[in-house]
Amino acid sequence: MSEEVCLPFPGPRLGSDEAGKGDYFGPLVVAAVFLADGPAQQLAALGLRESKKVTDKRSHELAQIIVGLCPHEVVEISPSRYNTLHAQMGNLNRLLAWAHARAAENVLARQPAPVLISDQFGDPRYIEQALMSRGRQVRLIQTPRAERDPAVAAASVLARAAFLQALARLSREVGVTLPKGATHVLPVARALYRQGGMALLSRVAKVHFRTTAEVIGESAAGQQ
Repeated sequence: MSEEVCLPFPGPRLGSDEAGKGDYFGPLVVAAVFLADGPAQQLAALGLRESKKVTDKRSHELAQIIVGLCPHEVVEISPSRYNTLHAQMGNLNRLLAWAHARAAENVLARQPAPVLISDQFGDPRYIEQALMSRGRQVRLIQTPRAERDPAVAAASVLARAAFLQALARLSREVGVTLPKGATHVLPVARALYRQGGMALLSRVAKVHFRTTAEVIGESAAGQQ
């Protein structure tokens, strides 16, 4: 259920968060992190904050520490897979819920937890419906600003670091630096479309973004 709670949550819990949702290029990444009191204190001493509040370099550094301290799972959905799933599900929030549920279930298979905390997005029933047997045995808390809890903040950092690594890998594959975000991406999107059309763009970008329509529209207009 969706509820406003006092965070950080006391005791062991599982937190999940995503990266890449608002980025035109690169994958969607969801991470889930199990956090007990000891690791929570260690991460707090290191100044753990959600990924939006730390540099890319620091995200990588913290991610390495989190991986060594906490049971975790990272679900990376490549742009081509993302485009297929988005077309099948027809709804970004359903896709997000599916990815959050898979990451959580994979951690729960190794490390039981009484609580799963995530940000609230869309209909709160989406994640509930996507969870399978193990997930339905935990208390699900979806709340605004869930990254106030260190478990969610840790998941945020882990997801961001994985997203950055994947974006760099895709950049090397296509031979051009793929920018983060959804602004200032048109020049690169245009160049890739001229080079390889939708087949290439679909390999590296979330094509349901308005950017794609702009690129295709401009290309069609230029051929008239």
